[in-house]
Amino acid sequence: MVEKIEELKINDAVQHLKDALLHHQGDANFPSEVYALMEELVQGHEASHLNEEEWEFQCKLEAGLIVFHSPYPEIRAVTDPVDDLTIPIETIRAYFLGLFWTIIGAGVNEFFMHRKPAISLKSPMIQVMLYPCGKLLAKVLPDWGFTVRGTRHSLNPGPWTYKEQMFATIIFNVAIPYTYVSHNIYMQKLPVFFPTPWIDFGYQFLLMASSQLLGFGLVSLVRRFCVYEQRCIWPTLLPTLSLNRALLKPEKKEVINGWKISKYNFFLVCFCGMFLYNWFPTFIFEALSTFSWITWIAPNNFNLATVTGSQYGLGFNPWVTFDWNIVDYNFALTIPFFSQLNQYIGTFIGFFVVLALFKSNYKWTGFLPINNNAIYDNKGKKYVSSKILDANSMLDEKKYQDYSPPFYTAGNLLVYGAYFAIYPFTFCYTVVQEFSTIKMGMIQFYKNLRNLKRSTYAGFNDPHATMMKKYKEVPDWYYFAILVVSIALAIICIKVYPAQTPVWGIFFILGLNLVFLVPITIILATTGFSLTMNVLTELIIGYALPGNALALNTLKSLSHNIDSQAESYIADQKLAHYAKIPPMAIFRGQLVSTTLQVFVALGVINWQIENVENICTSKAANKFSCPKELNFYSSATFWGVIGPKRVFNGLYPVLQYCFLIGFLLVFPCLLAKRYFPRVTKYFEPVLIIGGLYQYAPYNLSYVTTGLYFSFFFMYYVRRKYTSWWEKYNFVLTASFSAAVAFSAVIIFFSVNYHPKKLNWWGNTVITKGVDGGEGRQTLLNVTLGAIDGYFGPRSGSYP
Repeated sequence: MVEKIEELKINDAVQHLKDALLHHQGDANFPSEVYALMEELVQGHEASHLNEEEWEFQCKLEAGLIVFHSPYPEIRAVTDPVDDLTIPIETIRAYFLGLFWTIIGAGVNEFFMHRKPAISLKSPMIQVMLYPCGKLLAKVLPDWGFTVRGTRHSLNPGPWTYKEQMFATIIFNVAIPYTYVSHNIYMQKLPVFFPTPWIDFGYQFLLMASSQLLGFGLVSLVRRFCVYEQRCIWPTLLPTLSLNRALLKPEKKEVINGWKISKYNFFLVCFCGMFLYNWFPTFIFEALSTFSWITWIAPNNFNLATVTGSQYGLGFNPWVTFDWNIVDYNFALTIPFFSQLNQYIGTFIGFFVVLALFKSNYKWTGFLPINNNAIYDNKGKKYVSSKILDANSMLDEKKYQDYSPPFYTAGNLLVYGAYFAIYPFTFCYTVVQEFSTIKMGMIQFYKNLRNLKRSTYAGFNDPHATMMKKYKEVPDWYYFAILVVSIALAIICIKVYPAQTPVWGIFFILGLNLVFLVPITIILATTGFSLTMNVLTELIIGYALPGNALALNTLKSLSHNIDSQAESYIADQKLAHYAKIPPMAIFRGQLVSTTLQVFVALGVINWQIENVENICTSKAANKFSCPKELNFYSSATFWGVIGPKRVFNGLYPVLQYCFLIGFLLVFPCLLAKRYFPRVTKYFEPVLIIGGLYQYAPYNLSYVTTGLYFSFFFMYYVRRKYTSWWEKYNFVLTASFSAAVAFSAVIIFFSVNYHPKKLNWWGNTVITKGVDGGEGRQTLLNVTLGAIDGYFGPRSGSYP
């Protein structure tokens, strides 16, 4: 780096700075102080108040960092400006360990995701366990191998390498989350939901395989916008890179702000400390986790609990937790502070909206709990969808009129309103704001279609893209082939089996995701904020196929997985981009692990359904009450069985105007960005709207304490102690996350699986009073305050 910077000509350096100023204009991730310095430097040494020699050195330094490394300090902290092509990567042992942990991670996460609370094996925890496994194999395996096309493949090519660790991490990373289609299988196999007796393994495989691979097929398009583009830094990936570097990358001894501990030792100290500490909020002193101390002053005060309660209220509390799992709920030490702040502003605004809806009894919300994600009948009881269905799980109009329409709580009403507003806003706003990025990506994609031999990296010349050009690329048609196969599997699934789903629905949701996938992935890649398409799909399919919950569930799962899986594949390819893992290796590894995940997940799901007593009910063994399936079921009832037409025309007409509100908000926000660029640099309205749907069942308590940590580490420390922050920040959050996940699993099997309770005030206070679920939970009493003992539209004339 020093040699390259010294070799830069001053004229070239100034030109690089001018290009960078243009490219990073309005880039909230680009350090403001550096941008201001660069603006001064390009005007000459007199404007920068430096002598000519100092000015020339500073120009070369800033330009060199951009041209030969990265303009972002967080990226420089976890990547190298050079690449060693001789390091082993796609080895037999890396495949073995990656696939081994895919089986373990996918199996455990699928099994415990249907429990309340869920237990999961997260990526940082598996990374920590992967490391000694790799070191062990490097010691015990013999150097046996074979040669293919001049390349020798050995069981033990030498020491376990950083690139092998990253390759194995990427293999399991894409395949360990639970499968979204499991909701459909539970829904169709269990009598408490929408049972379909014809469901068999063939149907399950076709549905799951097609849903897992549909997103894979779109990677070819999205990678040009979100992998090769330098502005897409993917902040959520940085702890993964930092952790693996701490475990395997050698580092020089240096003292930074008085700290000389190595990354590896720092990780071990933080990991051990958090592992021990996490026993307190998780088991020994549970009130530290739900630290709703204001409600403890007057436990039976309904208004106090409504405003400040963490469990059943809105969480308005200056300090609400000592539990890292909640502090890091929104990636406090990972995503940029501006992203955290914008989301918090939205959540804070949402607090007043929910409270106003509840206190005014708007649309009968006063008869229901304030912040719950369940749906209710007109007597304030949980809605029982089976009371309005016929034998084919379709709406029975007479049963519906005899029973009740479904109703939302105040919190849930805000969440759906925010979702309906964010879709038109996100598409229009992001396309305009990121027009240059999208335009460049489309041009490169078009050129590659015309010339299949053209490099997919053509047009992308930042240092990391340049280094990746040395590796064999994945042709676009590979992804197109997977897309065609996945579409074929989906069509076979709904044509061979009576899924009540039209073929056009598959192509419709594919087109819908094609429209939104690039904007929402750019937002995730630049801010760490994730937006899925399932709510919009529910709405559109509910209109197109009214009363058909089965079709809605099928198309909703396919739609959700298209964008979520595509984002997951793309994120892992960005990891490979930063770590310099060959694209073809990643393609093969992701494809194999995703296919393996399908079989592991199906095995776990079917075993659970057959062997867990009373699964998905309140009487389920070991708390396997399926909270996510219940939400899935509620949504299917509301938007599939009842349908959006009845909701918009009769129950909640205001929701349809949220689309218009979202569209109209685009114009003032774009004008503010255009004419007040310095003031609005960190203003991100998409994140503010996204912050609104933190409610039902979450609330302010899940983001308040995290905001403090984000301000301290991601703003103050990053600005004042940059070198310390670059070296230790992401190691800190990775170690804490790994320790919490590891201790949670140990605690579950040691003291929760066969319950061992510590019965003292620190554990029982959270179950007392209104915020503990005791006594009054609604503003109004249905029996005393509702006409004829029920609220809403009158019986027999329900919308």
